[in-house]
Amino acid sequence: MLMHQGIGLAAYNDMPIRRAVHAVYECCCSVSLAADLARDRPYENHDALFRKADELLFGLSEDSIDSILQAYPDVGRRAGSTKSAAEQCAVFDERPEVMEQLSAASRRYREHFGFGFVMYVNGYCAQDVLAALTDRLLNDYETERKVVRNELARINRIRLERMLGPEGGYHNW
Repeated sequence: MLMHQGIGLAAYNDMPIRRAVHAVYECCCSVSLAADLARDRPYENHDALFRKADELLFGLSEDSIDSILQAYPDVGRRAGSTKSAAEQCAVFDERPEVMEQLSAASRRYREHFGFGFVMYVNGYCAQDVLAALTDRLLNDYETERKVVRNELARINRIRLERMLGPEGGYHNW
C-alpha cells in the first residue's frame, strides 16, 4: 500500500524535493528515477508526468532494472496472494497445488532468465498468471527484458495514478 495516495498533481508539484522523491519511490522502487522525476517538476498534467516516468524507466541501465526487480516478491509467495486472486477471479482454484505450480514456474523462470518474473497481476487469477509465466518462458532473453520493462512501466503508471488521484483532483465537500 502506498503512503501517498490521491495527493493531486498540484500538491506533488509543490512538495519539497525529499517528499516528492519519497512519494515517487513508493511507485517505482528506483531512487534515481524518483529523483529525476521530482527534479523535472512542475508537470502540467498527469500525462506529462506519466510520459516522463516512462522515458526515465526506458533510459535506465539493465543493472538499474535488476535493482528494481529486487523489490518485487516472487509470484506465488506474496502474502495473501491466494486470497487476492480468489477475490478477483470467480473461477479461482484455491487448492495449494495451484500456488505450488506458480512457485515452481517462478523458480524455472528465475533459473532461465536470471531475474524474477514481474507482471501486473490485479484482476488475473492464478491460472492466468501461470499461463503468462509459461508463455514468457518461451521468450529469448532480449525479448523478455523488453517485456519486463513494459510490465514495470505499466505497474509504475497504475501506482502513479493512485498516488496522484483523478486528473481533476478530489473535490472535498
